[in-house]
Amino acid sequence: MGKFWNSLYQKYRGSKLYCYAEKHPRWKSFLEILYRYRYGNVLWIGIIYPIWFKSLESRITVSTGYHIMHTHMDDLIPFCEWFIVPYFLWFIYIFAGLVYFMFTNKEDFYKVSLFLFIGMIASLVICEIYPNGTDFRPAYLSEKNIFMIMVKNLYRVDTPTNVFPSIHAYNSLCMHIALLKSKELRAARYGKFVRYFSCFLCIFICIATLVLKQHSVLDVGGAILLCFITYGFVYGYPSFALGEYWEKKSEGKETNTIR
Repeated sequence: MGKFWNSLYQKYRGSKLYCYAEKHPRWKSFLEILYRYRYGNVLWIGIIYPIWFKSLESRITVSTGYHIMHTHMDDLIPFCEWFIVPYFLWFIYIFAGLVYFMFTNKEDFYKVSLFLFIGMIASLVICEIYPNGTDFRPAYLSEKNIFMIMVKNLYRVDTPTNVFPSIHAYNSLCMHIALLKSKELRAARYGKFVRYFSCFLCIFICIATLVLKQHSVLDVGGAILLCFITYGFVYGYPSFALGEYWEKKSEGKETNTIR
């Protein structure tokens, strides 16, 4: 991909667009920023998810049948339309996090993108192999407030199928972990506040998937398990890091003994 961008840049240097940019500083600055953060093009992979998910929605229906994700605990969780707010804040949370990493740390950006995409693709594969859905949405919703109307619209566009694991919960966990591991955020003036707010929002998004009856407890549990598995591929499991620590420590002891 780097060779592609370099060749494209060389063609740009000899084009009419380059001559135009030289005469217009603002346009030149925009093109320079676009080239500097060209690695953001990996986000095109995200286009695969909505297309594939839409295909699943059309193929897995009540008539075709699917496995019901339903536990007794789901029946004990009350419905609350107010949680539609953190549910929709999820979109801003994930987008803002990706933009932040793109502009602050290239390596962290690649890691969080990989973290998100591995789990998202894995969830689609799971739904292909194991068609699933829920059956506990409220039969009737009034329009007594704006939040209830928002929930009704959500139900209208999002069917109760392909719910395991919950991508809302999975992506929220991924983004919060990535923010916790960010050195730039840790050193920032308001970094501590951002991390606390991220934790708060992550928890409420996960709760929102349950109280809005979008997902089962099994779906959120599956998201946590999937996050644990994919974490090892991206950041390495803590047990591996602990093993390396003890190896270095033992090597240090051997060196001191020889001296």
